[in-house]
Amino acid sequence: MNLKRIWIMFRARNHEFFRDTAAFGWNFLFPFLIVGGFAVIFGDGNRAEFRVGVFPWDSTAVSLTQADIPKQVRQLRYVRFIGFSSADAAQEKLKHHKIDLLIRAGSPAGEYWVTDSPKGYLAEQVFKAALAPDACRQAGERREIRGVKIRYIDWLFPGILGMNMMFSALWGVGFVIVRYRKNGVLKRLKVTPLTPFEYLSAQMLSRIFLIMFTLVVMWFGCDLFLHFHMAGSYLSLFLVFLVGGCSLCALGLIVAARGSSEEFSSGVVNFIGWPMMFLSEVWFSIEGAPGWVRQIAEIFPLTHILRAARRVMNDGAGLADVAPELIILSAMTLVCLTLGSLLFSWND
Repeated sequence: MNLKRIWIMFRARNHEFFRDTAAFGWNFLFPFLIVGGFAVIFGDGNRAEFRVGVFPWDSTAVSLTQADIPKQVRQLRYVRFIGFSSADAAQEKLKHHKIDLLIRAGSPAGEYWVTDSPKGYLAEQVFKAALAPDACRQAGERREIRGVKIRYIDWLFPGILGMNMMFSALWGVGFVIVRYRKNGVLKRLKVTPLTPFEYLSAQMLSRIFLIMFTLVVMWFGCDLFLHFHMAGSYLSLFLVFLVGGCSLCALGLIVAARGSSEEFSSGVVNFIGWPMMFLSEVWFSIEGAPGWVRQIAEIFPLTHILRAARRVMNDGAGLADVAPELIILSAMTLVCLTLGSLLFSWND
């Protein structure tokens, strides 16, 4: 292995990326747009969880001071009331799950409609509990959660960073090398002393450098506006993403090892990336999912990246606490890099 040749290919790939201003700008803009959108949608602690339709009402905006709705129902928090002029229009929205519950204003019996959906069931239970007489309610003893409360955006942000890393690695390594092979660039490199391991290592290191550079800029840029809660060490979090980025880039090398069709490689990248995004808890937790689903999620490097990153960021874990995830990611990197080198072809 010649480090000088790796360094030359590393610099060449970085120059190519930075000169492509469109791709360079989009790599920064897209994650900021996602974070900003989720911050607007989910950043408000008083966001409505249930949508309750009210009819008859002249406009969609319901004035709770004027609506003939039981006081106990009007005082419910995290509920958005939406007005409808007729029962038919309201029931049509309810049927298509646009609202979770429908009530008739001015009904002495508390007439309501609901569909068979999880949110509809919960909204119905809340509605019925609000109408129950005070004497029939069983008081519970409320306890507060100890420690700092974690906002949803604090939980989500590592997932967005991980998702951006995943697609950048799979497309930036796997798809690009396939394009080089199709354009004949790899044929020219074949006649040089460059070995497949040196070439793939340079490609992987270049992409990791770009990923980490983008990640640092995104973190501090978003932190200026959202003020993330960071319980652990920035160094620990950086190392988690660094090792995780290596494993994702190494996975991209397997995609690039033999592919010569951009269309086929695009399908393979999507086949790998989308299940990983949904099962690795980027957007939501899979806690409570069937055991076989959670077992499949364990084979994805993104699962271990996000688990370790969230433990460091939200729980204050140190490197010793996330060592199992780092070991797994390192092993994945070595296995994928070795397989990619063995399967690599300059021509087809």
